[in-house]
Amino acid sequence: MKNILIPTDFSDNAWNALVYGISFFKKTHCTFHIVHINAIDTNVSGEAAMYIAPDILESTILAESREQLKTLSQKIEQLPLNVKHEFHFKAIYGFLTDQLKDLVKKKSIELIIMGTKGASGLKSVSMGSNTGNVITKVPCTLMAVPEDATYEKIEEIGFPSDLNLAYDVRILDTIKDIILLKKSALRLLYVSSKGEELNANQIKIKNLLLDYYKETECTFHEVTGKHIDESVQCFTESRNLDMLIMVAKNLNFLERILFRPTVEKISYHTKVPFLVIHE
Repeated sequence: MKNILIPTDFSDNAWNALVYGISFFKKTHCTFHIVHINAIDTNVSGEAAMYIAPDILESTILAESREQLKTLSQKIEQLPLNVKHEFHFKAIYGFLTDQLKDLVKKKSIELIIMGTKGASGLKSVSMGSNTGNVITKVPCTLMAVPEDATYEKIEEIGFPSDLNLAYDVRILDTIKDIILLKKSALRLLYVSSKGEELNANQIKIKNLLLDYYKETECTFHEVTGKHIDESVQCFTESRNLDMLIMVAKNLNFLERILFRPTVEKISYHTKVPFLVIHE
């Protein structure tokens, strides 16, 4: 039984992420913990801007959230019934990342599913956004679902890596579980900025990865490009990938793909969900 956490703000974007997650795990026994977090505002110094007495909190903010969650549960009931899925709903008041960390621990959460908003898909996940904060601050695997993503077969999964850091077996097994669950092919991608050849350590990691996934369909690809995010985008589109997998261990590499602050004309990964795996 998988425990999956889905934060919601009751937007169309959050609903789409929820439906995507339900569809993705349609053949898996899952408990979906759907939570609405009324986030505490902070002032310039980073301190909580407002304290609300518990009784007022219960009778106003949380009461309203519970009504919205009740409406959401009725909407979920209208989806095709899946006896493998059960749903729990919770309304909370607090700091977003702190509350998510707490829930991950208490509920033994294996995956968080969140929507990313904006015409530019991945690029809208800026460091200051909720999804960006969760990726970098909450130590749990996260699936980010762009607002235009609709679930179809996951035939090809891209795995960009700079091949500088060896991966923990648990990370490799998580990727293998997804490949086997979805009967997908894995496309390892190395992006070189100036066409430089792999060093001895990178060749070793490349060969380890190819060996680890030798019983599945796994191929290695190398592209040259000045900007990693643009290279990943081009590869994603040329291969018509259905999902990207990244590892949070190498945060610097991850940020270069997800968080380049300049606004580009290209729209990145508009319909391609990505999975960020934490150790």
